[in-house]
Formats: sequence, C-alpha cells, structure tokens
Amino acid sequence: MIRTIIIEDEKPAARKLARLLSLFPELKVLATLHSVQESVAWLSENDHPDLIFSDIVLGDGLSFDIFEQLPTKSFLIYTTAFDQYTLKAFKLNSIDYLLKPISEEDLRQAIDKYKSFLPADRPHNMREIKSFIKEEKERLSRILVKIGYNLRIVQTNEVSCFFSENKMVYLQTKERTFPTDFTLDELETLLDPGKFFRVNRQFIINSDCITNIHTSPYYKVDLEFQPDTEITVSRDRVRDFKDWLSG
Repeated sequence: MIRTIIIEDEKPAARKLARLLSLFPELKVLATLHSVQESVAWLSENDHPDLIFSDIVLGDGLSFDIFEQLPTKSFLIYTTAFDQYTLKAFKLNSIDYLLKPISEEDLRQAIDKYKSFLPADRPHNMREIKSFIKEEKERLSRILVKIGYNLRIVQTNEVSCFFSENKMVYLQTKERTFPTDFTLDELETLLDPGKFFRVNRQFIINSDCITNIHTSPYYKVDLEFQPDTEITVSRDRVRDFKDWLSG
C-alpha cells in the first residue's frame, strides 16, 4: 500500500484529484490538506507518507515553505498550472509533476514512475531511490526563484555564477542577485558541466560570462557581472579548471 496525502488549496481541485486517486487501489489517501499551516501541523503530528501530491502556490504561501520548515523523506509529485519547463529546477524529493487540468493517464504515468524507483522484491532504500531519481533528472535550463510571494523564472544561461553566503546560495544575473533553494553540491550535479564549473567551495561560474583570467600570483576569474567578492580558483582545482576551459 502506498500511503499518500494531497496538498491543494482549491477544494474542487483537491476533490477531483482525490477521485482520480481512488481509481488506484494501491494508493491510500491519508489526508487532504489546504494550506502551508495545515500541512505543517499534520506532518508534525503524523508519520510522513510515502508520496505527497502537492500544489505549489497555496493560499498562505508556497508549498516549498512546508518542507523548509519540516524536511521530509516523502517523495513529491507536484500538481501545478505552471508550464512544464519551469519545473526542471524543483529539487527536494520531487519525481514528477502533473500539469493542470490533471488527466487519469497523466496520473497513471506519474504513479508508474514512482513505482519504477521501488525495488520489486524488498523494502525500498531511500538512498538508492534518490540516486535513481538524480540520474533521471535533466540538466537545469531554468530556475524558479521566490521573491516574497512571487515566483520568477531565471534562465541558467542568464546566470554568471552561483555562490554561497551566510548559509544561503544565490544566483547572479546582470539585473540582480536572487536567493535559491539549492545547495552548491546539488547545483554542481544538475547544471550543464560543459558550461558551469565549481572553482572553489563558494562559487560555480558560467564560462560564457568570463571576461578575464588572472594566473599570477594565483588563478582569479573576472565575470561580466558578479557579486562584490573576488573569485579565485582553488589550487586543487586549477588543472581541472584549465581542462574545462579547453573543452
């Protein structure tokens, strides 16, 4: 039995999804939740389910806020009205999305995708499943960033660098700096390695934005637009950096 919950602030949409899920006898819907606050309260008081169907924009915030407050090992399938290309950046344990209006066939494919990550003859191992999901995910081409209660799409080719500061990771564009929900380690695995390179613990840079490379007394990179921080290449990364530049 796959234990699941629905997080959806629009009650007609929640009822429709619950009806569709009832067509799958292997699923058991434990609860239908309608807000960030209600979801945090329920997840705080109950065992987390195997699978969560979650809308993104809720009446009192974004579903991201739930899992920032309360990390979960559950897997997520997003149900959203956003265009599919805006969803490539979603992290956590998301395995798929359903674009509204949701059809039975789309739902079946998403559930089958979840099942495909589960070993058939033994209890599933979360680490193994996450590794399968990581292999399945495409390279990031767009990143969804949150500005207050608004969402904005940033193309990765507009990003000169990603950098960490005060335990947060930011992206830099010509226009401004935006906070992200990623870690640099996650970005290093998701970004196109032909275009992006991790020069040190703090920075991942875009080759298209390099304007100058200083080699003495140490390797330092100037970008077309960057934060007010010197970007140096770690000594142990210099050889890989030069190989990366050579293509």
